[in-house]
Order: sequence, then C-alpha cells, then structure tokens
Amino acid sequence: MAFNDWDEVRTAFQVARKGTVSGAAQVLGVHHATVIRHIDSLEEKLGAKLFQRHARGYTPTEAGADLLNVAQSTDDQLNQLASRIRGRGDQVTGDLVITSLAVLAPLVSPALAAFQDEHPEVTIKFLTDERLFRLEYGEAHVAIRAGNPPDQPDNVVQNFYTQQFGLYASKEYVARYGKPTSFESLAHHKFIGSADDNPRAPFFIWLHDNVPAENITYKVNQITAMRPAIEAGLGIGFAGVWDRNDADGLVQVFPPIPEWESKLWLVTHVDLHRTPKVQTFVRFLKEYAKSWPA
Repeated sequence: MAFNDWDEVRTAFQVARKGTVSGAAQVLGVHHATVIRHIDSLEEKLGAKLFQRHARGYTPTEAGADLLNVAQSTDDQLNQLASRIRGRGDQVTGDLVITSLAVLAPLVSPALAAFQDEHPEVTIKFLTDERLFRLEYGEAHVAIRAGNPPDQPDNVVQNFYTQQFGLYASKEYVARYGKPTSFESLAHHKFIGSADDNPRAPFFIWLHDNVPAENITYKVNQITAMRPAIEAGLGIGFAGVWDRNDADGLVQVFPPIPEWESKLWLVTHVDLHRTPKVQTFVRFLKEYAKSWPA
C-alpha cells in the first residue's frame, strides 16, 4: 500500500537508531504510545513487519532495513536543507557511514581518528565487507573502493590513492629457501596466490601470468589472509608498502612495480555528495592521504 506520511517513516528511523520505543520517543519528543501507533500504522500500510519485537527492544527486519536505508538518505538531505535555511550549513554532526575493504582498516583508521578529533559531534560507522554497499539506498555516505573506476550510475567517483605492493617473505622463509634475485628465478620458490580463478587484483593477475601454477602452493580468498600467511612462512606474497612490512619482520623480496599497483577511489552518491558532512570528510581524507607513502 502506498504511503506518504514522513512522520511515521521518521519514527521508524529513530526506533531503528535507538533500538527501543522509549529511546525514539525521547528523541522525537512524543509519547511512547505515539511511537507504537506510528510503527503499527506504517506496517499496516506496507503490509510487512518492519521490526522484530523482543525483550531488549526492536530490531529491523530485512524489509525494515531496506526502508530505513532510504530513510537515512532522506534524513541526511532534509538535515542539509534545514542547515542551509538556518544558515548553519558548515556544521558536521550525526552519523557518518564509511565503507571499505577490511584490509584498508590499518591505513584508514588513523585518518578517521583525526577527523573525529576535529569533529567530535560525528559518530563514525566504518563498515568493512567484500560486497559493494549500495550508496543509492543510503547504506553509506562514502565508499573507498579498489580496482577499476566504479561505474554505478548516479555515483560521484574521485581518484583517491594508488596503493603500491611489493613481494614479501618472512625471515624464516628466506633462511630456509633463500631469496630470489630475479623474476627468472621465481620458479624455485613457493607463493601465496588467489583462490579465485579470475582474480581482479593486478598483482594476483601478474602472479598468475608469471609464476607456474604448481608454485602457488597456498591460496586465499581475501587479501586480509595474505599477510598472516606470509608471516607464517607459507610462501612469498604481496603486501602494501604502507603497512610497514620491514618493521614487522618481513623481508622485501622485490620492491613495487607499476604492474602491481591498485588504485583506490572515493565514491559518493550524487544526492549526498554536496552535503556539508560528506564534503568536509572527503576534503579531509584527501588531504590526510598526502602523508601516506607514495
């Protein structure tokens, strides 16, 4: 059933944020009975349960999560409009949702800490997953993505940072098997590769094309599993030069080459791209990244 009552959607949004009827009622400045009435009415109009009720509060169902992601985007846009009208467009407050690959957490987290120091009223949600979060549904404000330039419609894509990767081995591996002196000698060593038959990372593609298959004796399905495998002496593998590999007891077997580089992109949805919060964060992150290894 169609609905056009934003008050009910806003109520559901606050219930999802707070997890309880009383918490939502306090934020909205209404009686808890009003919150319950709004939720019941919205569920009836949609013909679907938006929340699972339990002793500790309310948890969104799958249908509820879909609705509330859109509500998050709408809420951000309404807050932006209100800020402009009141002449407070430079304020940066509320939730800031950033999505990235888990492997980038050590690189990005210090930047997020520095941003929060400057903007203490911001609550940062850093979501790491292999899947692409859907910015058009408000799942995140900013996405940091690797590989080819993202081409989803209605997204604003900015070139952000070029990751350089080198080949590394543990000291134990080098002591046991030696260190290759040229690419021609790679066939005498063991390597850590991708479990994917068609890997997307440039360094995995290079490995597939330049190292005999029988020498790739250990395979991972996520790059986060690469470093522990290198440290365990399972073979020679790739790691980003920003990760202070030498300081952690790894030996650089070969320095970075252009074929191994992987670009990072900052992606925002066009509807939220020019909001003060997103613009402030993107500018800050691009400036902070200038201190990262080139």
